[in-house]
Amino acid sequence: MMLTAKDQVHVLYDLLSEQSEDCCGTQAECQQIQRLVRSLLSKKNINDEDVLRILPEIYEYSLQAETSQDLNEYIMTNQPQLSQWASSIQNIKY
Repeated sequence: MMLTAKDQVHVLYDLLSEQSEDCCGTQAECQQIQRLVRSLLSKKNINDEDVLRILPEIYEYSLQAETSQDLNEYIMTNQPQLSQWASSIQNIKY
């Protein structure tokens, strides 16, 4: 079953908000974030300029998080940004 862009945004929101709230995560979550962002950017179903602007930032965050020596510390350091991204995509316009 293919996920719609709306479904993918919901999963991305869940991952970002959980990392923001828990200040921890896994490499698998980081890889999932990368896959979701790549897919959302390739589908071009999002019309929200703010979200389109932050998706590459989210992708870069997840790339660096995946290779971080201390993933939980990296997430904690980026917690304010994670919270802001989650808030931004929560009210996305399609």
